[in-house]
Amino acid sequence: MAGDTHTAPHGSAVRIAVVGAEQGQRVDNFLLAQLKGLPRSRIYRMVRRGEVRVNGARTQPSRRLQRGDAVRIPPYRPATAPGGAGFPAGAAPARLAALLRERVLYEDARLLVLDKPSGLAVHGGSGVSLGVVEALRLADPSVRFELAHRLDRDTSGCLLVAKHRAALLQLHEQFRIGKVDKRYQLLVCGCWPRRRTVAEPLERFALASGERRVRASANGEPARTDFAVCRRAEDATWLAATPHTGRTHQIRVHAALAGHPILGDDKYGASDAPPAPRLMLHGTAVECELDGVTRRFEAPLPAAFADWWGNRSDATAAD
Repeated sequence: MAGDTHTAPHGSAVRIAVVGAEQGQRVDNFLLAQLKGLPRSRIYRMVRRGEVRVNGARTQPSRRLQRGDAVRIPPYRPATAPGGAGFPAGAAPARLAALLRERVLYEDARLLVLDKPSGLAVHGGSGVSLGVVEALRLADPSVRFELAHRLDRDTSGCLLVAKHRAALLQLHEQFRIGKVDKRYQLLVCGCWPRRRTVAEPLERFALASGERRVRASANGEPARTDFAVCRRAEDATWLAATPHTGRTHQIRVHAALAGHPILGDDKYGASDAPPAPRLMLHGTAVECELDGVTRRFEAPLPAAFADWWGNRSDATAAD
């Protein structure tokens, strides 16, 4: 099969010959492009189990493909319908609503706080038919759920959803004047040397394909992120991040601009980064004021972080 065929049938194994632009690409990135919609964790599991083969032999996610390599992709069952976060078509709305109910951190008559899972969009659009807010509205049409802010699809953690317009307006004003305190944990490539602030202005742009990206630009909007080292390993660093502005992809781009992109980042990541099962970025806490009361919400760290870091035998505490 030619290397420019990018649709692998999921009912049988397929072999794809590497040609042209795929030369030099890592195996994991090649598979992510071929198996769109399949969770990263599922793809890495295929590789670990030897189900993915290069030239008939087992391989590693970091292997660089060469022209003429034959990549075997095993049979698989699609894990997602668009926006379904792992749910098959038809079952997605009810099962997604059930998942979100399990991830409620706080709820009252005016506010809902969720621990959003990685891989789930906050709203439909751009090829995603169902996101968090649509699932909530389908589950309870009597409430007009509205997003107070957004998280990237592959970022997990604290998400504020207003249940009343007055609460939404208050939260939007808090975000506008910079009174909302957001905290994140992330794993990045390489050894981040010390605490530092990245304050590069950012602007959005679109690739020829229409995909949205963000870059540093003197004409961009002001953006500032503070980073602090939690732990270091030889090839990675565990960081805490505090964004003081809320630009699209801000933490991801600022980390990449500092020379240490986030592990598992398929937009701004490094081609030689250690493989990771997901985007290793999680919103651990949000503090805001609503109805004159300061509230703080925290989301537990996903097991993927500790599991990944536990394999770094040279991990050390920060200075």
